[in-house]
Amino acid sequence: MANDYINAQQREVVHQLGRNWLWRSELPTWALMVGVYGGWFGCVIYWQTLGLFLTTLLLIVFTTWYMSLQHELIHGHPTRFPGLNQLFGTLPLAVWYPYGLYRDSHLAHHRNHTLTEPDEDPETYYLSPERWAQLKPWQQRLIHLRNTFPGRLLLGPLLDIVATLKMMLLARDRAAISMWVIHLTLLAGLFYWMQQQGLSPLWFVVAVSYPALALTKIRSFYEHRAEEAPLARSVNNEAAWPWRWLFLNLNYHSVHHDLPGLPWYGLRKVYLLYRDGYHQRNHGFRVAGYGEWLLRFWRKPVNVNAHPGTHKDAQHADHFTADVRYPPSDDAWPDRCANDAAPTTRRAG
Repeated sequence: MANDYINAQQREVVHQLGRNWLWRSELPTWALMVGVYGGWFGCVIYWQTLGLFLTTLLLIVFTTWYMSLQHELIHGHPTRFPGLNQLFGTLPLAVWYPYGLYRDSHLAHHRNHTLTEPDEDPETYYLSPERWAQLKPWQQRLIHLRNTFPGRLLLGPLLDIVATLKMMLLARDRAAISMWVIHLTLLAGLFYWMQQQGLSPLWFVVAVSYPALALTKIRSFYEHRAEEAPLARSVNNEAAWPWRWLFLNLNYHSVHHDLPGLPWYGLRKVYLLYRDGYHQRNHGFRVAGYGEWLLRFWRKPVNVNAHPGTHKDAQHADHFTADVRYPPSDDAWPDRCANDAAPTTRRAG
């Protein structure tokens, strides 16, 4: 995956940040792994002391955090060895997806030039116009319901789980079968150990794993849109700090797609340095936080149905305005690209 810098100056600044000892050591990610694994297993071991209610809430948080950690592992952190990173993320603490399946799907999703396109992007919510036309009316209504904010949280995980189980049953190639065998074997062992601790695996699946998956749907709600310019297809969401910690700054999603190798603890810093530049590049695709999505799409579905094609009618494009949590860049964070922003380029990743 290549990097798409706003300009040469940004490239140099990012390279300088990368030479910092803290960044090179990946210490924040190592600490994160210790915290996530220690917290998750500690909750299960001491659940009777904590009580079922508190244990359930904490496990939802740690399981969601683990899925964010898996994403970081996929992008080459904390080591340069994919096999070692895979070992760190293979345990099925989130239940539903083999790490290898998520890795392959997500790396394909990072081809920015095909982002959101139904036949190319495995993580898109868009359907091809032909597929949309083939759906029965009740199926279209179900998708409209899923595209509301509450629907994405309540229905989104279920539809994803059904699609994943269908993929598992239809798996034919050796690599996919191997992924599922390893995943299910580890999951059986994890459930057995959980049962030995006196915590019901069924309770974990229903009361922890499903809600944790729903939390990830908050982050991915309207994360991408169909636009002509590939680098205007990913949002920057100026979320509050609890969400930033839980999602490891992936709310700055356009920055992540531009610079996929940037560690999670660098995304916010780079975004604040180049906030206005990203606003220009995004064609205004910036939102003040997840609360704005909730207010705007509580009942109204976001228009992510049939893909409109690459030539989108500009008069029907959505426009976004940010809040004022961060001061204008000329007051606090000088926009290093305001006068010399480079033209948007396309990249294959």
